[in-house]
Amino acid sequence: MNINWKALASLVLVSAFTAASAQTTATAQKKHKTVAKKPSVESQIEELRQDMDAQRSQIDSLKQQLSERDTQLQQAQQAAASAQAAAQQAQAAAQAQQQAIDASNQTVSTLQGAVTDLKTSTQAAVATVQSDQKKLVGDIEHPDVLHYKGITLSPAGSFIEAATVNRTKATASDIPTPFSSIPYDGANAAQMGEFYGTGRQSRLALLAEGHVSNGVIRGYWEMDWLGTGVTSNNNESNSYVLRQRQLFAQAALDNGWTFTGGQMWSLATETRDGLDNRTEVLPGTIDPNYNVGFVWERQYGFRVTKKIGNIFWLGASVENPQTLSPSCSAAGGTAACPKNYLLGATGTGGGLYNGGGQPGASSSSPLTTYSYNLAPDMIAKLAAQPTWGHFEVFGVARFFRDRVYPNANPGDTTGNATGAYNDSMVVGGIGGGGRVYVAQKKVEIGLHGLWGEGIGRYGATTLPDTTLNPYGQLAPLHGFSALGEIVGHPTKRLDLYFDYGGDYAGRRIYYINGGEEGYGIYTAVNSGCSTEPLPGNAPSSGFAPANPANCAGITKDTQEPTFGYWYNIYAGSHGRLRQGFQYSYVERNAWSGANGIGATATNNVFETSLRYYMP
Repeated sequence: MNINWKALASLVLVSAFTAASAQTTATAQKKHKTVAKKPSVESQIEELRQDMDAQRSQIDSLKQQLSERDTQLQQAQQAAASAQAAAQQAQAAAQAQQQAIDASNQTVSTLQGAVTDLKTSTQAAVATVQSDQKKLVGDIEHPDVLHYKGITLSPAGSFIEAATVNRTKATASDIPTPFSSIPYDGANAAQMGEFYGTGRQSRLALLAEGHVSNGVIRGYWEMDWLGTGVTSNNNESNSYVLRQRQLFAQAALDNGWTFTGGQMWSLATETRDGLDNRTEVLPGTIDPNYNVGFVWERQYGFRVTKKIGNIFWLGASVENPQTLSPSCSAAGGTAACPKNYLLGATGTGGGLYNGGGQPGASSSSPLTTYSYNLAPDMIAKLAAQPTWGHFEVFGVARFFRDRVYPNANPGDTTGNATGAYNDSMVVGGIGGGGRVYVAQKKVEIGLHGLWGEGIGRYGATTLPDTTLNPYGQLAPLHGFSALGEIVGHPTKRLDLYFDYGGDYAGRRIYYINGGEEGYGIYTAVNSGCSTEPLPGNAPSSGFAPANPANCAGITKDTQEPTFGYWYNIYAGSHGRLRQGFQYSYVERNAWSGANGIGATATNNVFETSLRYYMP
């Protein structure tokens, strides 16, 4: 430690002055008593020297102590520095050790994770191998699809059916019920019932699919035997022709666009999944004519649809057209239905259309007339599909045309080619509906319909599209079709359904030549519709049945409630065996005519089915 010598000298001087002062004070006090002898200067100096020596000794002692303390302090500082350095080294070593421990822990954790991942991967690999082996064995022994040159082939949808139908009033029909031909009570056929058994609804289906880089391409073929050739009958072989139900090609792209062309269900028919083909919602009926009020066609079409997000679909189609033959009646005065028009013709053999019963052959009443169409039917539809239902709105545009040969006067039954012209018009309707799922999808409630002008063809009854005005031009009829449905799935094996639907064709009447002409005329005679007439009496041939003479029976509407069930006797890897039963009550109502008299025809229809579906 350094010593401030100036401070030390000051200390000595202060001490000397203090001592001198004390001595002076003591001497002054003694003056009052006795007069002491003054010490000599030498003695004083000597005494001062002694004091200074004593103080120097003290100072040296203090210096020695300070020096020792400085030495101790330096040693302590050195020891502290050494301890600090050692502590730092120990801390560094501890940190290094901790890092080593952390690294070791990380390595252990990584190894444990790797081992766990390896175990998981091994287990997954084993499970995958086992699954692949099981699938391979299943594909070999019980294949869901067949593989052919990069595509898959599946017969899903094929079934074999044994079906029966029993009607309380005869219609001379197989299991399809002709809703527009239910006989009125006075008809001969209404006095008898009928029973038929058939396997003609059995179906073959084949779906071919191939995956490409941006989507799926597929083709679908579906057929049955519910077709009729001109020589088909029930006499011995029951030889009915193979019928094309659906036959289309499709490209479904990953970006939501789908393009489909061929024969398919109309876009007007309700679907369950977006606007996708093969998801059509059909009534659960055994009857292949389905149910009154069901909106459908199965015909050529080219369809384009687009999925928008996860809920909406937009689609448009052009479809094969056909104008049903006009329905016309006349009564009163000299009114008559025009004949001065050309709508189409029966088929020609070279054109592969049916010409059976064409005029001039064995019958003057053609079995069918193919209309000379102006343009295809056009349909646009928007669908929305939340998780709890499916909803649709659509529009149908139709194009009617006939060739008119003007008469001298409206209502004349003969015409000429002078001034003949083609008359055309655009008609159509709007439709829509919805289906909701309740009770965890164990119950479905649906309603679907179509309303408009000239849309009778799209209803299950196929009520007429048009009548004729007095000039021979087509006159579209207002109509609608609607079907409500409740479907229950109480168990995995059992499905229950109840349908109620109706088809309607409105009046269109023209007053000409003192009478009425058109559809649903008020002067139509229906008085004989409910009474069976007496048989004819021909002496050479005996009695013969006769149909009512006074029964216009112009159909206003048809209605049909239906209920039935399907029960899965077996459903598994070997296919599905189903049994079904259906009861329906068909009612056909005529427009009221003269004296306000209408007519009603009813029929009770019972149908059964036993089907085996291919897996």
